Amino acid sequence: MAFLTEEKLLIVGAGGMIGSNMVQSALMLGLTPNICLYDIFEPGVHGVADEMTHCAFPGANITWTTNPEEAFTGAKYIVSSGGAPRKEGMTREDLLKGNCQIAAEFGDFIKKYCPNVKHVVVIFNPADVTALTALIHSGLKPNQLTSLAALDSTRLQQALASEFGVPQYKVTGCKTYGGHGEQMAVFASDVQIDGKPLAQMNLSAERWAEIKHATIQGGSNIIKLRGRSSFQSPSYQAIKMIEGAMGGEPFTWPAGCYVASEKVMMAMPTIIDATGVHYTEPVGSEEEMAALQSSIAHLGKMRDEIISLGIIPAVEDWKTDNANL
Repeated sequence: MAFLTEEKLLIVGAGGMIGSNMVQSALMLGLTPNICLYDIFEPGVHGVADEMTHCAFPGANITWTTNPEEAFTGAKYIVSSGGAPRKEGMTREDLLKGNCQIAAEFGDFIKKYCPNVKHVVVIFNPADVTALTALIHSGLKPNQLTSLAALDSTRLQQALASEFGVPQYKVTGCKTYGGHGEQMAVFASDVQIDGKPLAQMNLSAERWAEIKHATIQGGSNIIKLRGRSSFQSPSYQAIKMIEGAMGGEPFTWPAGCYVASEKVMMAMPTIIDATGVHYTEPVGSEEEMAALQSSIAHLGKMRDEIISLGIIPAVEDWKTDNANL
């Protein structure tokens, strides 16, 4: 089997459902044969490793460990789902303190054991601030670390495809920016339904409001339907992000990235390729841009909360931990 690269890919939180699906997706897409599975829960990560070997992927070199030094050393690409999952009735923000503490340790491991890592994807919630925490602690350049945000856009695409009875791929221009949470900004100015602008589709304001609400609550709906937080879609999208960073097909859905002017991680119009993540400024209607500013303000409040908890330093002191900021 031909692989995209031979370099080491580390999956953090590999004993969980998202982690295990990421391992399988990476091998099915032929990203690299050298995949290390890391988790603090030995039976879980051991079991996932055994299952992956039972798949008998040709050429795969699957290792697993509960030792962070062994896991992180030599890693060139990392995807981490190593936080607590969201449960029914919880918002992403409810996970703030505990998961940001995990993210701080995660960043410390990168700085200590694999400072030459090429790209890192953070996907555990609240992803905007866990990724920011990891970035500050890791010492990496901002273009080397991204967070998962694409699901909000793909959920909007799916909802509109269902509304108008067209295949999902025929709905284009679906983008959400800002925070990956209750305060996300939904942009529809460029949406087209099978080549026709959404504005010409006679969608009532009331119905559009319902679709936006369903998009924002998309993760909560999965929990209600399946009894657990979503795992298949985040694992696939995260692996597609790291595929872009490895030099494969560039990833063009919005990704969470560090925006220096706002001092936050947030979903932007992005491309992830072998040179890292690159973003442009969102363009939208007056209403959409106002929603984005509201989302940015919310992200700033969450950032300030983890500063107050001592998980990250005050903004003016970030360069002490990360000279690239």
